[in-house]
Amino acid sequence: MPAPPTAPAAERAGRGAALVHRLVVVRELGILAALLLLVVVTVAANPRFLSAQNLRDLLISASILTVLAAGQTVVIITRNVDLSVGSTLGLSAYATGTLLVAAPGTPVVLAVLAGIAVGALCGLLNGVIVAVAKVPSLVVTLGTLYAIRGLDSLWASQSGRLQINAADLPSGFKAIAGARVLGVPVLFLVAVLVVVAVGYHLRTYRSGRELYGIGSDPEAARLSGIPVGRRVLAAFVVSGALAGLAGVMYAARFQTLDATAGTGQELFVVAAAVVGGVAIFGGSGSVYGAALGALLLTTIGAALPQLGLNPFWREAAVGALILAAIVLDRSLSLRLARRLRGRNLRGS
Repeated sequence: MPAPPTAPAAERAGRGAALVHRLVVVRELGILAALLLLVVVTVAANPRFLSAQNLRDLLISASILTVLAAGQTVVIITRNVDLSVGSTLGLSAYATGTLLVAAPGTPVVLAVLAGIAVGALCGLLNGVIVAVAKVPSLVVTLGTLYAIRGLDSLWASQSGRLQINAADLPSGFKAIAGARVLGVPVLFLVAVLVVVAVGYHLRTYRSGRELYGIGSDPEAARLSGIPVGRRVLAAFVVSGALAGLAGVMYAARFQTLDATAGTGQELFVVAAAVVGGVAIFGGSGSVYGAALGALLLTTIGAALPQLGLNPFWREAAVGALILAAIVLDRSLSLRLARRLRGRNLRGS
């Protein structure tokens, strides 16, 4: 049996973890500062940007991306990626709409659970292939991105219902989009609850902390007794389930559904997580940073027209932010490694 770590080694490990935590906090504060700067500049150009209605629309738009980014964070932390979340969202949204149209008396809670279940099944498919068949997640989820989208299109064409319109949906479900609690949109509150729940689990529960160990070094995690396959499988199921929830939110928000719902969303989801400080190489980051990244990207999309810029610049801005985040993450990782190496040499 390997000997337990000595007190100085354990102390150095604790200092290293504290340093990583400080770097994550600094990244998140930087995103928050960039968000505030963007808002200030946009308000200076158009004072009505922060009107009550615009602010509610901004929060609702950010809600769906935030929920998707929370699930993506869980996967990326394990050194994987889920590119199928946009297609999963679309399938779940269409499934929810179809259920409500076919059975108008279906309780809203049951429709929500059905959408989440559809997403969880898609995540389970990804997780089984990645964790059991040992196929790289990039390849698997790129394939399921098209497979799930094709299934959605086939379902829509075979059912003879290529589009579900707002008039087809029950009023109780449509009311979700406009519902507010103390003036705050319910969809945004749902996103906040998801972020808090995922963040609490990652930080507090052993199974959550083990995801970081898997992302840092999968082989070392396996040798230390962590059930790597089961944890990766669970991460994909969580990502799929949250994409399913996002699909339900999408259906309630837009109320016009077809097989193209969520197309291209995966770019912004990965961008929100990476820009939010979640290391694309796995092992570090937080869901709170990913949520800030989602809010920043949504605000960029809303601010560009107010600044007189073409909305197509949003994609260019997202690409630039992804590259900047990866370069920053790599430089911080190298800097952290040098600091830890220097402290270990001084402590030895």
